[in-house]
Amino acid sequence: MEKVRIECIAGTSADRPVLMGFAKARELHRLSYADVLDEDTGRGYQRRFNAQHSLDFRRYIQRPRSSTIPLTFNLRPEAAESWSVIHSTDGRVAIEIDARAARVMSQVDCQHRLGHLDDLDVTLPFMAYVGLDAREEMEIFSVINGKAKGLSASLLDFHDGRLAADLAGDRPELFIALHLNNEPSSPWHRQLDLGGATTSGMSRRASLRTLQKAVKRFLSRSRILQTESVETAARTVLDYWTAIAAVLHDAWIKPRRHLIAKGIGVYALMDVAADLWLERREETSADLRYFTQKLTDFATEIDWTSGGDLAGLGGESGAKAAAAHIRSVRRRLTVKAVANG
Repeated sequence: MEKVRIECIAGTSADRPVLMGFAKARELHRLSYADVLDEDTGRGYQRRFNAQHSLDFRRYIQRPRSSTIPLTFNLRPEAAESWSVIHSTDGRVAIEIDARAARVMSQVDCQHRLGHLDDLDVTLPFMAYVGLDAREEMEIFSVINGKAKGLSASLLDFHDGRLAADLAGDRPELFIALHLNNEPSSPWHRQLDLGGATTSGMSRRASLRTLQKAVKRFLSRSRILQTESVETAARTVLDYWTAIAAVLHDAWIKPRRHLIAKGIGVYALMDVAADLWLERREETSADLRYFTQKLTDFATEIDWTSGGDLAGLGGESGAKAAAAHIRSVRRRLTVKAVANG
C-alpha cells in the first residue's frame, strides 16, 4: 500500500503530545480539511471560509523573506485506519498516511493560510496533535482564536454552548438564545447567524451574540431568575418573541426592511419585555396570550422600518433611546385609552 511519509520530531505543547515537521503547502492542503460549522446540522466548529483572507496570505507567502508560524493540525482518531505514527529505532518519528485516503488531518488553526495553497511547493512548518477528539480540538481552537480579529463572537459563543458543563447555570442568556434558535416552534428557529456555514438558503435575521446580549438585558432588568428557573425564563422569552412575530407580522417577515430583528430593535424589545414581565399581576401568567394582548395595544403604532422612528440609533445609548421611544408611545396610547374610556 502506497504511503505518504512526513518526517517529524515528537514533543509536547504544554500538556499535549505533538509532532512537528515541515512539508510542501500543496501536500498539506491535499491531506487536510477544515471542519467548518454546518449551521443546519450543528456539526463542525470552524468559522466559514473567507476567500479574500486566504488569497491575501497566498500573495504574501510567495514574497521573498516571507514566513509564518506553524500551521496546526490534528490527526483525528476516527480516521486512524488511514494514518499511523512511526517511531524509528534511531529516535526519528514520521507520520504515514495512506495515499488513497481522504483528507485525514483536521485544520485546527490554518484554514485561511492553507486554503488557496493547493498548487504551491513552498515549504511550511506545522504542528500536529495526535488523536484529539472533536470536542478537545474545538476547545483548543477556541483558546487559540478567542481574541482573533475577525473571528465571529457568535461562533465562540456557540463553542461555549457546546463545551459548558452547566450552560443554564453558567450562562443563562446563552442557554436561552440557543433555545430560541434550536426550538422548532420559535420564530428565531435557525434564524441566528452562528458564524458557520449553511446550505439552507435561509437568510439570518441576527447573530447569536446580538440575541444573547439582548436576553441578558432582559434577565438583568426583569430579575426573573430570582423567582423562576432558567427553563421558565426561556419559555417566557420564546412566548414573547412568538407574540412579536404575530403582532408585527409584516415587519417580521421582511427583516431587511425593518428593525425588529436587528440589534437596536432586538435590544429595545427585550427591554420592553422586562417591563411587561414586571407589570404583570401575580395571578397573571406571562405567556403567549398575555404578551400578544399587551403588544397589540402599542407595538403596531411604531414605525419599525429602517427609515422610521428608530432610524439612526445604535450602540448602548441608541438601545436606551429606542426603548424610551417605545415606552413613550405606549404611555401616550394608554393615557388616550383611559381618557376615551
